[in-house]
Amino acid sequence: MSATQEKTRPMLEIRDIKRDYHVPTGLFKPEKIVHAVKGVSFSLEAGKTLAIVGESGCGKSTLARILTFIDEPTSGELLIDGNKVDTRPGHLTPEMRRKVQIVFQNPYGSLNPRQKIGDVLGEPLQINTGMSAAERRERATEMLIKVGLGPEHYNRYPHMFSGGQRQRIAIARALMLNPKLLVLDEPVSALDLSVQAQVLNLLADLQDEFGLTYVFISHDLSVVRYIADEVMVMYFGEAVEYGTRDAVFSDPQHEYTKTLFAATPRADVESIRARLVAKGRLKAAG
Repeated sequence: MSATQEKTRPMLEIRDIKRDYHVPTGLFKPEKIVHAVKGVSFSLEAGKTLAIVGESGCGKSTLARILTFIDEPTSGELLIDGNKVDTRPGHLTPEMRRKVQIVFQNPYGSLNPRQKIGDVLGEPLQINTGMSAAERRERATEMLIKVGLGPEHYNRYPHMFSGGQRQRIAIARALMLNPKLLVLDEPVSALDLSVQAQVLNLLADLQDEFGLTYVFISHDLSVVRYIADEVMVMYFGEAVEYGTRDAVFSDPQHEYTKTLFAATPRADVESIRARLVAKGRLKAAG
């Protein structure tokens, strides 16, 4: 492969991915088949961020679980760094598992409350690399500093941290094995607005430092507009719109995308001010 081909090869590519679930409907009745993901395809360059947006139940999180090998697709192909992934049970290689990590919406739910943070961070290294205890501690301490915490947090438990700090810990854990792709499933939706901004800035800094590729699952369009390079809109398991952030936000093509954007609250400061002036609660300018 030439240097040009290597440079332009997508970090992530999915081809006609489908995921069906068989749901029992009752005794002596046939199972119901739910088509959660219906033939989704896209490619993503290294170092870029794809945001996947849509309402609850549109298939965003199902797709995230497929990308991180938690669920096996019913059909279709998944390629990581140009290599086709065999997602069948027992066929996924340890090397491929290390390349892709996930950060969940609820960091407290994904952290063992009985484990000290240093042990939480060091566990993937013990399982996957065989590092010594001293090496694991050094690596965990370095990663705590990378995410804005410090060595003093190494021996603390998850309940001793705020929500934003716990999400930083979850991000640190995801980075312990030097992945190339991070799937972030609503990573800031449970955080206050000011904390959201801090975590988003941290993610941007880490992406620049480590050359990470992000798939960012979100329903918050303001967050998507801030962090995404490309946007994919999902509706009932289908990708109904896909393009650059600027193109999708400035000129949405699909009716669902237009409706989704129109339903998003926006703060019209001038209109709010005019109403308050009319009610005598503010003085008119000048």
